[in-house]
Amino acid sequence: MAAAATISATEVRLINSRKGRGLFATGPFQIGEVILKEKPVVSVQFLWNAMYKYAACKHCIRSLETAQDNARRLSSNPSLELPHPECCTVDTSTYVSCPHCQEVYCSEKCREESWRSSHQTLCLGASKNDPEHPLNRLEETWRNIHYPPETSNVMILLKMSAVVIQSADRDAVLQKFSQFAHTAVNENEDIVHKMLGPQFKTQMEVLQKAVKEAKDYLGDDTFEKWETPEGFVEAMAMLGTNGQGIGTSSFAEWVKNCCALDLSEEERKQLMDFIDKIYAEIEKVSGDFLNSEGSGLYEKQSACNHSCRPNAEVSFLDKDHTLTLTALTDIQPGEEICISYLGPCYLERGRYSRQKELMDNYLFVCDCPRCLEEVNGPDETTEEEMSSEEEICEEEEMGEN
Repeated sequence: MAAAATISATEVRLINSRKGRGLFATGPFQIGEVILKEKPVVSVQFLWNAMYKYAACKHCIRSLETAQDNARRLSSNPSLELPHPECCTVDTSTYVSCPHCQEVYCSEKCREESWRSSHQTLCLGASKNDPEHPLNRLEETWRNIHYPPETSNVMILLKMSAVVIQSADRDAVLQKFSQFAHTAVNENEDIVHKMLGPQFKTQMEVLQKAVKEAKDYLGDDTFEKWETPEGFVEAMAMLGTNGQGIGTSSFAEWVKNCCALDLSEEERKQLMDFIDKIYAEIEKVSGDFLNSEGSGLYEKQSACNHSCRPNAEVSFLDKDHTLTLTALTDIQPGEEICISYLGPCYLERGRYSRQKELMDNYLFVCDCPRCLEEVNGPDETTEEEMSSEEEICEEEEMGEN
């Protein structure tokens, strides 16, 4: 199982039965300081993402394409040549494959960690391309139920099973997984409804059967609760409430490094114009889906509650599934560490718009200090907010790119 957070001046506390857990600082943090770096307990690449040939390390989801290959594929331009190759940090010479199923890893370390934690159980060997294999049937079932843009991956459940099977201390692992359980039973169906759409009840029966067949193949006798309709809905709600999206992109990293180059004004303008042109070509072919993407369960990050005035933000600075939590403001000991579940677009809106988005997608009413301060604000989305949002969204897209 993956290591815990590497910086530990934080602790998870139970706030109350309604709000659940929260992450609190046990020491001071200054603005811009890294609060913690954390590897997931489990993580997986999204299935549609992999099907569309977003090459990623089987273990850490690091992008396996060079920046040039990534840009060529996304823009459907096989002759594209990127300048400043030194700005691409991808080293293909370190790649290794599983000798049994040929899954690719970015390094021998990742291959070993994967085999030691779960892949020994999940490795398909020669059955990798057998559509009738229970694990492959489960993947196909999920793809037929959960279409892009992806928000989760049912294979996290199978990976949890594999981690338990391979662990020398099953009770400790089960205890670790238990913290992710979603306890608001009355909300579980609503969460799964948001994840899978209006036909989710029929789909859940098909999905539950496929998960059971896969678990039976693995020989997993844990998580028996998943075999009941209520328990399986709870498991899926757990993925919906705790799964943290992960995104890595070798091309975006190349762009970031290019922006840091010491260039003349004219050289910088030429380079930025070239990059803008590539992004325009990519948008025509691939839309906004540029990254190798997946989902993971993180012990400490999963305890972070939302605030419309967040004092921390999540990023993936290591270009893999390692999560970095960084302070947006000075944080004092005993202060709760909160992130925003909303993107910059919605954070710039008024209370009504933020509350509606949070209720529609996360099923809660926000009572953060900012929302309480704005309690007497407009009870509808104003035209001014909509106009401002369009500008912010454009800036947000450029920043992500």
